[in-house]
Amino acid sequence: MAATTEHVEVATESSETEQKEAPETTQDPETSDSEPAGFEPDPDPDEDEDEDAGEPQGPRIRDTPMDLQLEAIANTVALHPTRDVLAWGDVDGDVYAFSYSCTEGENRELWSSGHHLKSCRQVRFTADGEKLYSVSRDKAVHQLDVERGQLVTRIRGAHGAPINSLLLVDENIVATGDDGGTLKVWDMRKGTAIMDLKHHEDYISDITVDQAKRILLTASGDGTMGVFNIKRRRFELLSEYQSGDLTSVALMKRGKKVVCGSSEGTIYIFNWNGFGATSDRFALKAESIDQILPITDSIMCTASTDGYIRAVNLLPNRVIGCIGQHVGEPIEELAKSWDSRFLVSCAQDQLIKFWDISSLPNTTVDEYRKRKKKSGRMKSLTKKAHGDNDFFSGLVEETEKKEEEEQEEEEDDSDSNSD
Repeated sequence: MAATTEHVEVATESSETEQKEAPETTQDPETSDSEPAGFEPDPDPDEDEDEDAGEPQGPRIRDTPMDLQLEAIANTVALHPTRDVLAWGDVDGDVYAFSYSCTEGENRELWSSGHHLKSCRQVRFTADGEKLYSVSRDKAVHQLDVERGQLVTRIRGAHGAPINSLLLVDENIVATGDDGGTLKVWDMRKGTAIMDLKHHEDYISDITVDQAKRILLTASGDGTMGVFNIKRRRFELLSEYQSGDLTSVALMKRGKKVVCGSSEGTIYIFNWNGFGATSDRFALKAESIDQILPITDSIMCTASTDGYIRAVNLLPNRVIGCIGQHVGEPIEELAKSWDSRFLVSCAQDQLIKFWDISSLPNTTVDEYRKRKKKSGRMKSLTKKAHGDNDFFSGLVEETEKKEEEEQEEEEDDSDSNSD
């Protein structure tokens, strides 16, 4: 079969660097009417005192940056590796860059780009933060300059089918997967594909790579995980078929474990070099697990179509609690800030939300399994986890603490009675 014709262009300032005039992208003014039900702003703890003080107040400092209300649904979001900057791509094919801040009113649009002809599926910053890559349903790969938002390189017709996934292996090597199950690996210095392999029967949902930059792992809608050797430029193997689509893939436990999310709400666990069959599985009470984002070697955050962001511990397998939610709306993607302080999520409610996860890495998980809470509600891990304001979230946290203490007392009593 003849190879797909690929063309690389370097944009000139006169032809390719015109910036699309951005539609109004607003920040939530405390809480806008368009926000989903159940979402409340963080109340000002000093509000009552300040009203009577009569002194001019400076800008309010929040626990997290203000949420962003978008004009179109964002499919993808990425955070800069060294600065407080994020980028997202939407269903209209537009790409935006914003600076974010905990100082109220300080979120600022930096630039927008409308070079994609169809929906933008994924965006990723390079490790040095100087370039931003994007892929689209229009089958093109774009490279943008982060400072100016100008199109630097474009590969038209990079795939024969719409591109769905993107991974930056290093500063020169980029991997892309499409809706037809084809994986391509690109040398961006030449703008040509050095690997072009089709071993999946359905779309490639996600791609990751080991620390040595030698083995690529792919998750696919056909229910398998693919293993590809970049150094030898060849296909290695497919895992056994799992129930439902595999929607995400990530490395945990210092690369010794591979986890895959699924459309059935199950996390499939593989041993490294044991890719053929799963070593374990963990079913969450979730409609699906559309993305897995590692936070530590043992803790990951999962995004679901039910709108919940869950923190999950691996070995022992436990749901730690709820980071937050987009009420009733499927979550498209999660990303972590450069300092690991914030988790950012985008969903079909046309919101980008910020969550404070600074304390999550310090969470400890007991080996024994605690009794489930009578309320059935997940433990809140952030102030905004269940859409409550600071006052009520404090009450929730106190109630949860009391419930946990009562559960531990009950377990202690049952242990003592059994002796």
